[in-house]
Amino acid sequence: MQSSHAPAAVLSAFDDPTLVAYGSLEPLVRLAERCGLPSLIAERVRMPVTADGVGAFPAAKVMALVTGMVAGADSIADMDRLRHGAMERLFGGVRAPSTLGSFLRAFTHGHVKQLHAVARRLLPQLASHTPLLPGAATVAYLDIDETIRRTHGYAKQGAGYKH
Repeated sequence: MQSSHAPAAVLSAFDDPTLVAYGSLEPLVRLAERCGLPSLIAERVRMPVTADGVGAFPAAKVMALVTGMVAGADSIADMDRLRHGAMERLFGGVRAPSTLGSFLRAFTHGHVKQLHAVARRLLPQLASHTPLLPGAATVAYLDIDETIRRTHGYAKQGAGYKH
């Protein structure tokens, strides 16, 4: 099977107001909200609010940045993928890419440390809401024997020493 078009000639656009290109983001945002990510950001991230509102509403801006990165955005311009089609029906508070860029440019090392504190507190919440290892709380005993013995016999061809 081959593609019938050159890569430069193919364009996918979701500009219909009833289409959603990244519908799988909705469960991700719900999980983040259930784990308390917006409230953790509101508690921990403190930015001065300037006249143009750069430091205002850090929780909404960080949530938009995280969601955009999950959707594949790797630049500020790519954050616009959260503002097309019916995305506004799924998500409220999506910020413009220019607003998110101004927000990120206002970050200092202290703000990065604040986000790190948010991440440290979010991880246990994620682990409790997404049980990836069912039965991990069950205790298991594993006996590892470090005895090395010489092996011999017809069934052990080629073996000299074995654990």
